[in-house]
Amino acid sequence: MKTLHLQIFGLVQGVGFRPYVSRLAAGHRILGTVANLGARVEIFAQGEEEALSAFRQALPRQAPPRASILRMTAEETERPPFPDFSIIESGREYGDIFVSPDLATCEDCRRELFAPANRRYLHPFINCTNCGPRLTILEAMPYDRERTSMKAFPMCGECRREYASPENRRYDAQPVCCNDCGPEVFLLGRPEVRGSAAITETRRRIAAGGIAAIKGIGGFHLCCDAGNEEAVQRLRQRKHRPEKPLAVMVRDESVLARECLLTEKARPMVTGPQRPILLLPRNPHSTLAPSVAPGNPKVGVLLPYAPIQMLLFDYPDGVNMPDMLVMTSGNPSGAPICHTDEEAEEALAGIADIILTHDRRIRLRADDSVLDWAEEGPYMIRRSRGFAPLPLMLSGDYKGEVLALGGELKNTFALAKGNLIYPSPYIGDMTDLRALLALEDSIPLLSSLLEVNPRLVALDMHPRYNTRRVAEKLGLPLLPVQHHYAHILSCLAENDVLAPVLGVALDGTGYGTDGTIWGGEILEASPTGFQRLASLAPFPQPGGDKSSREGWRIAYSLLHQCYGPKEAQQLARRLELCREEEGRLVAFQLKEDVGCLLSTSAGRLFDAVSALLGLRNRSSFEGEAAMMLQFAAERAEVMPPRKHGELARAPEDGRLLLPTLDIFRSIVEGLARGESREDLALSFHQQLADSIVTGCIASRERTGLTTVALSGGVFQNTLLLHLTKERLLEEGFTVLTHHLIPPNDGGIAVGQALAALQHLKENPSL
Repeated sequence: MKTLHLQIFGLVQGVGFRPYVSRLAAGHRILGTVANLGARVEIFAQGEEEALSAFRQALPRQAPPRASILRMTAEETERPPFPDFSIIESGREYGDIFVSPDLATCEDCRRELFAPANRRYLHPFINCTNCGPRLTILEAMPYDRERTSMKAFPMCGECRREYASPENRRYDAQPVCCNDCGPEVFLLGRPEVRGSAAITETRRRIAAGGIAAIKGIGGFHLCCDAGNEEAVQRLRQRKHRPEKPLAVMVRDESVLARECLLTEKARPMVTGPQRPILLLPRNPHSTLAPSVAPGNPKVGVLLPYAPIQMLLFDYPDGVNMPDMLVMTSGNPSGAPICHTDEEAEEALAGIADIILTHDRRIRLRADDSVLDWAEEGPYMIRRSRGFAPLPLMLSGDYKGEVLALGGELKNTFALAKGNLIYPSPYIGDMTDLRALLALEDSIPLLSSLLEVNPRLVALDMHPRYNTRRVAEKLGLPLLPVQHHYAHILSCLAENDVLAPVLGVALDGTGYGTDGTIWGGEILEASPTGFQRLASLAPFPQPGGDKSSREGWRIAYSLLHQCYGPKEAQQLARRLELCREEEGRLVAFQLKEDVGCLLSTSAGRLFDAVSALLGLRNRSSFEGEAAMMLQFAAERAEVMPPRKHGELARAPEDGRLLLPTLDIFRSIVEGLARGESREDLALSFHQQLADSIVTGCIASRERTGLTTVALSGGVFQNTLLLHLTKERLLEEGFTVLTHHLIPPNDGGIAVGQALAALQHLKENPSL
């Protein structure tokens, strides 16, 4: 008999790993113990040499589907004989932490949920070791019931028997419960209406065209019949969300196939344990209400991932429920998702006709993740439930602990320890006080779970961002990180490339080192620093932040630059860009240089061209005008020849200037020739992509760098992404893009964290 001391590092907590080890040990006649130690799983395995060898080889090969083993060590040790193999009480140890995200209900649990003979028939909280809540109910590590929200629900005798039985699927499953001992659903404001009566009343209200708020795993959703135009319009009016697309949850894969076009490559993402919202092309015969995603050829769709959602669609109460439900975040526009009854009562009671809640506490809110599909793979838009807080692992030799506060919009923060960077679930826009409070509440909780004690706080260098107020309260050294540099570093971190690259960062707004607004940049970048090599030629942005909602202002500014004040006024009138008095005000601002910020923003350039083509003069949500421009370009029937003007040089710093005015002027001239809006929209995309590539070629000649990283919110535009990447590859570049970290501001905390780790590496005395 020999004894092996095995240590397993990776995502091995909350995924049924210890029960799996116990069953595997029994199959190989191994004695010993298995325990969680916070940072790892520790196994003492005692048996014959041949059995130990087989057990050791089987461990990674047969691991649970939700587990992810990053490293395993084994060494022989001396131990007294073990009487059996057992799961022993978890210990606490510092080191690398891997917290499981919340997992969608597995097929086994779904079958039991609707099996009348099963004792968990119609149980809204059914789960097992392969599925159910994890991060959102966790209070501390290691992952055991007494450190989760489930500690409030003592197990009944039958659940305890399953929990203690190695052959059972719920062996050592921390959230295990049933109808007799688990949480319970009820109507908020009417607590006497509970259980099946609450579910039936909610279903009746939705089926009758009403709006419901539903408490799920990571927060509340607002829900209505997605095929009922009146109901969808009513939800939009109450939520003050006139145009922004709404997510749709469909009953099953057959409904999804009826409404959307899903490729086989993308199917595992829709049906897998993450269950994000996936942006899919609409089926031409879709029966969705038009106002679900007006003017958008795609719709964000997801399958039910929590038992309560499955019960909303299928419950034996005779209610004729729709098979598609709008399932949008339960929050007032701009605020974080509600996750407590108090928040829901305050924020959602005026929106929803009925609120279905439950008494299991959500410790950390987690909104739904949103993905697009680009370049034959997932392309993250919002990283949250199902993905957070899984870390990125860097190959660099980093040892520090840092906090990165992210951006002002689409905020997520990140914690880093050594070579691991943990992005948080999505928080929201820091311009809303409620999101700011959610950020302040979430940082200490996630820091405690991940056992990270930051020595340095990275933040955006903008002096007036609210994230700076949060940072200053922490009493730690601060490291301002330039916005676009953080974008590029986030792409490098995701791809684990730490060598210098050419970084193309395109977005709406970022505070530049020269005090102007950046947003169309080519940088030489690495974790040690950056240099600005090229940018869009700058233009005045009249009205400051107003121009991000009113693209006509930028269009007028560019007309003014291209043709002078008089002709700009005539063209603005002819193109119906704005009202006469608005045009006169902007003309005055441009002439007198009043309220005009200098900008190189690619996002504002998209808004200007969208307004010029009459697609969107004003936007009701961020990115709306640019989206309409992309959709128009994708409808083009011909491919106009690519063309763009010559690069110039900025007099103040010698950087290359991409031909902003030449590109804009070509669109004006195309309109004058009577070319279609669709062809001109495509021409704009092509010219911008070509000018970016030309700038990269010139930068390669200067630096010798042959790898390009593409990041920034403008690269959510998958058409521009494809055109730019294709041309770069043609020119012999290696191209890095995002996949599971958003290119938008939801990803910059990752880049800030990398910058902070590097700073600590270079300044170990901090």
